Amino acid sequence: MGELLHKIERERRTQGNVIFYLATPPTLYAEVLQRLGAAGLSHTRCSLSPPSQAPPRTAIPVGGPLLRPPPTTPRTESEGVWPRIVIEKPFGRDLQSAQALNHVVHQAFQEEQVYRIDHYLGKETVQNILVFRLANGIFEPLWNRNYIDHVQITAAETLGIENRGAYYEQAGALRDMVQNHLLQLLALVAMEPPVTFEAEAVRDEKQKVWQAMHPMSAEEVSQCTVRGQYGAGEGGGKPTKGYRSEDKVSPNSSTETYVAMKFFIDNWRWADVPFYVRSGKRLAKRVTEIVIQFKRVPHMFFQHSACNRVEPNLLMLNIQPDEGISLTFGAKVPGQAICINPVQMEFRYSQSFGAQAAEPYERLLLDCLRGDQTLYARHDGVEAAWALTTPLLEAWQNSPPPSFPNYPAGSWGPAEADTWIAQDGHHWHQ
Repeated sequence: MGELLHKIERERRTQGNVIFYLATPPTLYAEVLQRLGAAGLSHTRCSLSPPSQAPPRTAIPVGGPLLRPPPTTPRTESEGVWPRIVIEKPFGRDLQSAQALNHVVHQAFQEEQVYRIDHYLGKETVQNILVFRLANGIFEPLWNRNYIDHVQITAAETLGIENRGAYYEQAGALRDMVQNHLLQLLALVAMEPPVTFEAEAVRDEKQKVWQAMHPMSAEEVSQCTVRGQYGAGEGGGKPTKGYRSEDKVSPNSSTETYVAMKFFIDNWRWADVPFYVRSGKRLAKRVTEIVIQFKRVPHMFFQHSACNRVEPNLLMLNIQPDEGISLTFGAKVPGQAICINPVQMEFRYSQSFGAQAAEPYERLLLDCLRGDQTLYARHDGVEAAWALTTPLLEAWQNSPPPSFPNYPAGSWGPAEADTWIAQDGHHWHQ
């Protein structure tokens, strides 16, 4: 590879700037990373003393030593040289494996060279969360426990596992969606305003959120989580098979295809405000959204009017498929009597701006070319997210197998999830 890159540099004048895209099976991450480091491709211009031969093809354990030291003195981005690496998720399977992977990454690359890609962070509405909060004077003063009752984050999919049975059996909904995508969304909603809109400042504030989140004990896991697995049902007007009947899935699988959980953030802004997170396969509708429910008015002044529907105010950030923002508030229905109905003010990207937004991967890869890590995961953030979710995985592993399947394909998930959130006096926003 070094010789090829050396040839491209001569012909295209790339000056040694190269991006390695690590879209291999996760089991190969360690070997690829260490071989890039051993060949000197992670530290220097490719034109500087390219290795004369490739290192021997031997198995390399995660966290093992480099095969040999880089052949030249490392050079950094500050010198105008930027070998960078993009790593696809999953970034480990639990806290221990994530720490081991980060150790291998840092043997070969400096953190400023590493771009852990999460396509959710490239979506327009996800990027708009901070703009919405911090560029408008009317919302941020209300963005705290004094005015917000609770937050719901939903990522619902109508599709099943789509011929990925072998992968999904090892992952499940918690690893596949919550540990990365949804905890990233939660952090953007809950973080403090950064000092500057730069990568390290933004990621520092997200890290503080994960560190402040209340870790669940084994006893709390059963109280704060619901998991499910879809059975046979209907999707798109057609019969669909259950998860256990999917290709390369065990007929007795206890892998969750649905998960709902409740988090608390132990800090001044969010104390006692529940953050409900849910994600599932084969649900009734494809939608990813953040719903912020504000507290009800302290005195129901219109409660004895002829008719009323004094609902709490809702701020909904629609991430997909129809990207936009809506605000629900009460308004008087025209007429003699005082009748109150909820109405919505809506903003849609497609209607307001017309232009087609860039695909998330297009935006993120352009940021990588520009050297902007703002929308990429940092090593300590990955470990913090795993520190929150690993105890859940361990508690589930040590508990009796659940009675799966417990929701039909095409529904909104297990009935237990509705009962569970109703105990707090809330309901899911569909």
